[in-house]
Amino acid sequence: MLKACIAALAELRVSGQLIPNQSVLINSIPMLEAQASSEIENIVTTTDRLFRFANEAGNQADPATKEALRYRTALNEGYLSVRNRPVSTSTAVAVCRTIKGVALDIRSTPGTALMNETTGAVIYTPPEGQELLRDKLANWERYIHEAEEIDPLIRLAVMHYQFEAIHPFTDGNGRTGRVLNLLYLVDKGLLDIPVLYLSRYIIGNKRAYYDRLLSVTTHGAWEDWILYMLEAVRETAEWSTTCIRAIRDLLDQTAGRMRRAPPKIYSRELAEVIFVNPYCRIGDLVEAGIAKRQAASVYLKALVDDGMLHEMKAGRENLYINPALLALLSDRPTPLPGL
Repeated sequence: MLKACIAALAELRVSGQLIPNQSVLINSIPMLEAQASSEIENIVTTTDRLFRFANEAGNQADPATKEALRYRTALNEGYLSVRNRPVSTSTAVAVCRTIKGVALDIRSTPGTALMNETTGAVIYTPPEGQELLRDKLANWERYIHEAEEIDPLIRLAVMHYQFEAIHPFTDGNGRTGRVLNLLYLVDKGLLDIPVLYLSRYIIGNKRAYYDRLLSVTTHGAWEDWILYMLEAVRETAEWSTTCIRAIRDLLDQTAGRMRRAPPKIYSRELAEVIFVNPYCRIGDLVEAGIAKRQAASVYLKALVDDGMLHEMKAGRENLYINPALLALLSDRPTPLPGL
């Protein structure tokens, strides 16, 4: 299992280099991760809404969509951070603050308990007291970076459990922990960019996720938990690799279609901008230096006329939607037997 995970991640890392404009990937798969990780916590939106409102000034999205978009922002900001400094408690605090949209810190108030959603029974009481929590987080950091005799993917499973068990914040712990998983893989050089759609597996096997986390606490069932996480990494690395290759192929097909279609508006940058922004605005072309507003409008309308984009009115502006890319990214998982 471990060898299969290592191989799958290595293939994913290489596949990420197939698309030179990394913004195409950074703006797509992390959005799927944001939607699924938020849904694990019953914050439900759609990837379609996330793409629609991702770059909207004065965002008019519903609260769940806004919160999921903050997750995407936390992942992107965290990625920029770990390129210069390792994952740490400070990383966790910054990630959670962005996800929640408030300047929170390590919790200091007592009374935190995790409850069964159905019965209301207390199933786990995490440690209390800011000093104790910071001590445990310091131990968590040491394990991440100093236990080099243990394979990084085994450490990934252990560090995720540790963070969940410490439960350092009043809210947002699960989502913060899942962002940290991806940042850790980048930190350790297993990924170049955070394009592993890890929450795809977790949302498809959500009950097993919580059951196996709890079983480590109640029965010391480390093997089952580690195997769960390794399978999650392997399965989602393979899926993400397939997705990236499909995005590359679709981008190449779209670019080829632009070359052949009148009027002659083709540029590689134009093809890429409608993949970076599946809900594209005239301003996106202007910002990318492709054209001024009037010409940008002509280009996008030409793509609508040729069937490559759909046009939608949104308030005072038009959105130009890339339906083929959105369809490609709409895949949802099915639970695996026995989990």
